[in-house]
Amino acid sequence: MSKMIIKNVSIAVVTLAALATSACHTVEGVGKDLERAGDKAEEITRND
Repeated sequence: MSKMIIKNVSIAVVTLAALATSACHTVEGVGKDLERAGDKAEEITRND
């Protein structure tokens, strides 16, 4: 039973590590998109 738990935890850790490293670029892209949207909203409110 404990070998099965260790195996499952190991798989989960490897999977999370892979997702975390691949998500860095995605999160960065989302941050840039939100920044651009905020800049545009600020520009629109200044013009009115």
